[in-house]
Amino acid sequence: QVQLVESGGGLVQPGGSLRLSCAASGFIFSRSDMYWYRQAPGKERELVARISSTGDSTNYAESVKGRFAISRDNSKNTIYLQMNSLKPEDTAVYYCTDSRTRWGQGTQVTVSS
Repeated sequence: QVQLVESGGGLVQPGGSLRLSCAASGFIFSRSDMYWYRQAPGKERELVARISSTGDSTNYAESVKGRFAISRDNSKNTIYLQMNSLKPEDTAVYYCTDSRTRWGQGTQVTVSS
């Protein structure tokens, strides 16, 4: 059974940092591109970042480029999202996925003073 478990969210002040993790199992992780998405209240789920199966290629939404960094550790079947210089508009539930049809439970990120 495929499992995707996000963690690391929390409440931070504007300008702060968080590091999200997603532990994956039930599929061949090292052959899969991986993605971080987020969904704010009342908003559509949107793509935040992508990383290739080997980790040698990444892509970011313009709204987070230069502030967020996606990475992976294939030996641990885990992807990460380092989030710096956080803004209130980054407030959302963050999800990871390999297929964009299955998701974990998400982890809440709240940026507020």
